[in-house]
Amino acid sequence: MISIKDVAKHAGVAISTVSKVLNNYPNVSEEMKVRVARAVEELNFVPNSVAAALSSKQAGRVALLINLNEKTQAIDEIGLQYISGAINKAMELNLDVITLFFFMFKNKTTEELIRYLQSQSITGIIIYGVSKEDKVLHGLVASQKFKCVVVDAPLVNESTSSVWIDHRRAQYDVAKKTIEENNCKRILYIAGKRNGYVSDERLKGMEDLAKDLELTVMVRNGEFSELQARNITMRYAKNKDAVVCASDLMAIGAMKALTEMDIFRPVCGFDGIILMGYVGKQMNTVGQDFAGISQRSMEELQLLMSGEKGRNVQMEHTLIRMKYEDIIC
Repeated sequence: MISIKDVAKHAGVAISTVSKVLNNYPNVSEEMKVRVARAVEELNFVPNSVAAALSSKQAGRVALLINLNEKTQAIDEIGLQYISGAINKAMELNLDVITLFFFMFKNKTTEELIRYLQSQSITGIIIYGVSKEDKVLHGLVASQKFKCVVVDAPLVNESTSSVWIDHRRAQYDVAKKTIEENNCKRILYIAGKRNGYVSDERLKGMEDLAKDLELTVMVRNGEFSELQARNITMRYAKNKDAVVCASDLMAIGAMKALTEMDIFRPVCGFDGIILMGYVGKQMNTVGQDFAGISQRSMEELQLLMSGEKGRNVQMEHTLIRMKYEDIIC
């Protein structure tokens, strides 16, 4: 069995240096990190903490990597539902869970992130909200060092599954319902983030609908920000028949802007967050069971850790109208 002493000898460094690198100590030179990482890779070394976790009675240790919404002052309800669903299912499956956030690794390389996760005895990872620009996380998934489930991104390999709803179809459905109920033709569409997997799929759904119903659609990016959606609505909505938003938070911003402008335009959102029920206006939206999606992701991760291969898993969505009476308890 390969030991830390073997790694040190192979890398030509002290045992203490290997330990510092594996445990992500500060003040270790990049040269030392590279030499140790190369030795670990070439010898296929598994730290004792990881080996112990794999051989224990506990099924494994899972990391939740959450991308919090920093575009709002409100609590990130979606992130909290994800965490709640994952932890509840992990308890059923006898899995240990730690929660980490994207901003914690903003300045790390893929190799540094891998070493950190290995030092934490992680055997599986659920990643929520990765974008096309998150190259470090793409590298993490591509490395196949861990079993991964990616929520809301089409990243699949032998060690990685993808779990999400059909965002393209869902956007089509909720926009169509709103537009046909109000006989609209000129649409302001407030999209999400540029280069986001979810945003791209939802935009495709809106483009499909525009073609089918012969709509005129103006597209502006709201970056999932209530403030940006408000500003876009103030600028463009007066000459439009309806405002379709790629998130509930942006729909709230749009609705507040229309109220300030003292004009009526139908608005629809996407996600089904509880906050929609407090707006005072009923709006069509797409209901996602975020806790349920997270539970399903944890089940999928256990299958991967049991030897199953990665695949795409599609969850159901519903169309709802959020009402205050439905959310109070």
